[in-house]
Amino acid sequence: MSQAQILVVDDEPDIRQLVKEILEDEGYSVRVAKDGESARLVYVQQKPDLVLLDVWMPDIDGISLLKEWSANGNLESQVVIMSGHGTLETAVEATRLGAFDFVQKPLSLAKLLATVRKALESRPPAIAAELSGQQVLTVKPLGNSPVMQLLRNNAKQAASNASPVMITGENGSGRETLARYIHQLSSSAGDLVILDHSQAGGDNVCSYLFGSVLNGEVLKGLLDKAAGGILFIPKLHKLPAEALELLNNTLESNGYTPQGGMELKPLACRIICSAGENLEQLVEDRLLPGPLYFSLNVLPLKVPALRDRPEDIPELIGYFSDWLPNHENLPYRSFSVPVQNRMRNHSWPGNVRELRNVVQRLLVLGGEGEVSVREVDETLSQNAANINTAESGHKGLFELPLREAREQFERDYLVYQLKKAGGSVGKLSESVGMERTHLYRKLRSLGIDPKTVGNS
Repeated sequence: MSQAQILVVDDEPDIRQLVKEILEDEGYSVRVAKDGESARLVYVQQKPDLVLLDVWMPDIDGISLLKEWSANGNLESQVVIMSGHGTLETAVEATRLGAFDFVQKPLSLAKLLATVRKALESRPPAIAAELSGQQVLTVKPLGNSPVMQLLRNNAKQAASNASPVMITGENGSGRETLARYIHQLSSSAGDLVILDHSQAGGDNVCSYLFGSVLNGEVLKGLLDKAAGGILFIPKLHKLPAEALELLNNTLESNGYTPQGGMELKPLACRIICSAGENLEQLVEDRLLPGPLYFSLNVLPLKVPALRDRPEDIPELIGYFSDWLPNHENLPYRSFSVPVQNRMRNHSWPGNVRELRNVVQRLLVLGGEGEVSVREVDETLSQNAANINTAESGHKGLFELPLREAREQFERDYLVYQLKKAGGSVGKLSESVGMERTHLYRKLRSLGIDPKTVGNS
């Protein structure tokens, strides 16, 4: 399968390089252009799957370039416009010319990556299916343990209903996979649209959720895009208070009004949420509106922790050890029964996500042939070794000035977490809860090279 081809057009070298590094880290093939003329040349040669196009450039602006590419009424690539001086009028014009979306600078890398994924997924299915960077590991919760068989049966029943679903479980247990499974089983003709936390805060939350109207032009919001399908809200408990209140009002009125609009639009999508397991306590502490919780907790489903279903571990190992070589060009290695038994006895605090990362690390960094118990022991004990190293390195922290002590701790902490994430900055961002733009800057300021750390 071929990689998605992305062209980044921007006259600022730092932005070109940063976006290129991030997209390549996600598995995309990326080319860059510093101005309109070089972008024209690459576009003719390659016909990329997606173009990230800056508006202001020294020779020709991005809107004019977009007009050229869409002149025949058949824009051959998805285009996302980027601008540091964006206005709603520019966004409307770009959309009219066929652009998929419009993102503002300074870039939120989480939003940018979410937009890239959605743009590529929105291509014709025959094309989108070929993009290895867009492969989903599985849309079926795996495992034949009684608890997983019951979970799949309950999911099938939920799929035949239109009521909201609340999926709880530990991080890494597969809450989004269960949401995708319900969507796949449902009769919904619409898409599964996933809320992006990076856009659900600040001044733009209303337009992000409900869309906007300006001079008669309408820009769709998240609820519009999910119409006829399912809106999935991951980590409900992490949403800002304003977003929670807007969602609560929408469910109470069963409708919403676009920013700048007058008409109340009916809520035309199903809502599935995921969260941790202490929602009742959050309601009690008034961190989650009680009415919202009761509105969304109609069909509760709980994904069990991996340590509570060790009999499923061999099946998961088999799945990941086949999927990763076939889709990420990793070497194939077999996992013997003794190796599987060793992995069954691990507590897996990171659940299925941790198991997947361990299998990936054994394929990437291990030798040839069958995986050995020793390799598994070394991989599983690496976290404990890193913790011990960090603790011994922190003995002198109290003797340092506050700034130096903080930097040393941050460096050790991020190196430890980066190793745990297998060198992936994307997984690191999720595990430490830090937006990618700030995370890349922090890594650079601390002198941490993700590629070096990931291979150590």
